[in-house]
Parts: sequence; structure tokens; C-alpha cells
Amino acid sequence: MTDVVITGMGATTPLGGDLASTWAGMLAGRSGVVTITEDWAEPLAVRIAGRCAVDPAEKIDRVKARRLDRSTQVGLVAAEEAWLDAGFGLGEDNPVDRDRLAVCFGSGIGGLHSTLSNWDALVDKGARRVSPYTIPMLMTNAPAANIGLLLGARASVRTMVSACASANDSIALAIDEIRLGRADVVLTGGSEATILPLPIAAFSQMQALSKRNDDPAAASRPWDKGRDGFVLAEGAAALVLESLEHALARGARIYGTVAGAGVSADSHDIVQPDPAGGGQSSAMLKAIRDAGLTASDIKHVNAHGTSTPQGDVTEAHSVGRALGSAVDGCVVTSTKSMTGHLLGAAGAVESIATVLALYHRQVPPTINLDDPEDGLGIDIATAVRPLPGGDLAALNNSFGFGGHNVAIAFSNANIR
Repeated sequence: MTDVVITGMGATTPLGGDLASTWAGMLAGRSGVVTITEDWAEPLAVRIAGRCAVDPAEKIDRVKARRLDRSTQVGLVAAEEAWLDAGFGLGEDNPVDRDRLAVCFGSGIGGLHSTLSNWDALVDKGARRVSPYTIPMLMTNAPAANIGLLLGARASVRTMVSACASANDSIALAIDEIRLGRADVVLTGGSEATILPLPIAAFSQMQALSKRNDDPAAASRPWDKGRDGFVLAEGAAALVLESLEHALARGARIYGTVAGAGVSADSHDIVQPDPAGGGQSSAMLKAIRDAGLTASDIKHVNAHGTSTPQGDVTEAHSVGRALGSAVDGCVVTSTKSMTGHLLGAAGAVESIATVLALYHRQVPPTINLDDPEDGLGIDIATAVRPLPGGDLAALNNSFGFGGHNVAIAFSNANIR
């Protein structure tokens, strides 16, 4: 089977406007959750969110940015950083065969900024004030399509939409594109930008969001008894995947290996996870098998860990069920405690955190875990935790509304 390796990464998140600052924020245990200061937030029950630390419009040409939804802007920022980090150039400086270059990039909701702002323009000012760019801005495949245009990808440009599992689903598809011989290089990941009154009000009405408006930094607290919901966040992350043969031929720096993926569906409820956790465990076990690993090889899990009352407990037990007795040797964390929940981009941000944890042998902490839920049965890092020497493997979990479960297995094989 073809080995698939990671040669470039990029991010723009509530912790920082690039990969380095995002990773540094995670290791520092710093929260990126802030108070929403706009007037529109005042009447809402929830007035906190994980905003991008750096406005993506600052990194994109002003004229171009006006024709892109914010979800596409953040996607382009992360993708360009990842592409350059891999040692590739753009335009005439891009050496990759375009017919062997693909994009697999997800978004859970798509161009909501463009949808809502142009609806407001239609209602308040009439049809002639609706932007002619509205449709290409709001379509969910816009981030992937614009990244494909940036890179000149011609093998395929595809968008996965599976709610909060979208980015991990995209990574799983990217693995297949390379393994099946359809591409040598794939830019993958996810983006999301939905910090707006409507989604905040809607999630709040579902009782899904934390209402700790008086203490934003403490609002996201996975597995803590005081948790009261997730924190909505925005941003993007991207990874450049290559066949090992292609990476070695060009002397690329390799962060690690995307060893396998596992996908399942709960078929239980449109929003609630199956409390038995069978679908989640199934995805993890499939990823382990696909990677040619065993449960005892898994030394770290970056959990979905959203800070919801039911979801956190279900996942903890699912991890235990998947790993069995090997769970005692596995360090679990939720970086959502710092970033908030980036919905369709979450899996990409957390995949990067997982890759860097293996690369540096350091697991970022889960912050705000002051009073852990009883009977979780997992070892949760509440400070930076070292990983042992030798061969390492880890899982990154993403679970989405609709019952989508995707686990990605990473290893430190092929690092150079």
C-alpha cells in the first residue's frame, strides 16, 4: 500500500494567524475565546466566540477579498501557508504536475456571511443591490474551488460536507486519492466562518452553546462537570499530502504519515450522538485497521471533545471501547478547550495538532478541566504531556450532526 505523508501545514485560528502561533498557543494552554463586541450580539443569549486572531482580509488583496466569503478567505490563507511550507511555489514557480495535483477541502456550512449579507441587501435595498458574486461566494465548494484555482489543480477539486466531520472526511478522501493513484499531491483540510447572529441564535436555541459570557476563556471545558456547551469558532487549516515516493524524490521535509482513516455513521439522531458510542468506536477501529496498527500502538488521541454534556462522556467511553486495555497507555486531549469549535474546519486544525504532537512528542493540554466528570476511564492531559520515544501513532476524532464519524490515524513514520 502507498504510504501517504504530510509535507506542509498551514492554519489561521483563534490562537494565531499561522501554523507557528496556533501551535505555540496550544502548548501555552491559551484560550482564543473572546467577547463579541458588535451591537448585534447584545440581545443574544450567547455573546462569546472563537474569532480568528488575525483577520484574513489583512492577508488577501482587498479587491479579491471583496469577492470571497470569509470561509473562503480563511481557507486560502491556510492553504497558501501549507503549500509554501511544503516547499512549493505558486504560478510559474509551482513544479507539481497539475494533472497529478488534487484538492479535497471541506466546509460544514459554507458561505453564510455572503448568504445573509446579500439577503439583507435584497430586503433593505432591492434586487439591484445584490452582489453578482453572491452565488460563487456562498456555495459550499467555494473554498475548495478557489484553492484549486490558486494551485492550478486539475486531478480533481472536491468538497466534503458532513457537518463537523467535514475536514476529517476530506483528509480521508485525500488519502484515497493518493492510494488509488489518482494524484501524487493533495491539498486537504477545511474552513468555516459562521460567527453571525443567526447561527449563534440557532445553536443557542438548541442549548448547544456555552453561556459563560462573563468568562469567555473558561467557557470551553471538555469533560469538566461545569461544562454547558461548545463555543462557536472560525478559521481554517490545511495539510499537503503526498505519496512517499513523490516526497522523497524531491527531498521534501516530512512531518509524519497519514496512516489510515475510518468512517462510520450512527443512524441514530440528526444531532445527538448515539449514547452507546458504537459508531464512534467503529470509526476508530477502522482507522487503526486501515493503518495496519493495533490498539496498543495508539499513544495519543486528539478527541472531538466539544464540551457538551452528553458528547464528551460518550466519546470518552468510545475511546475506551476502541482501545480496550491499551487505553491506559494513551494520552487524550481536546484542543477545542482553547480554540473553540470550528465546525467543518475542526478536524483539520486538530489533525495538525495531532501531527505536531507526534513530531515534537508533546501533547497540548486540555484547559479548564477543574472538576473532571466521574468514570471517564481515559487519561486526559491537563498540562503539556511528553510522549515516549520510538514509534508513535495517534488518532484524531471528528463527529458531526447527522451521525457522521471520522477518525484519522497518524504516525511518526517517515519523519525526515
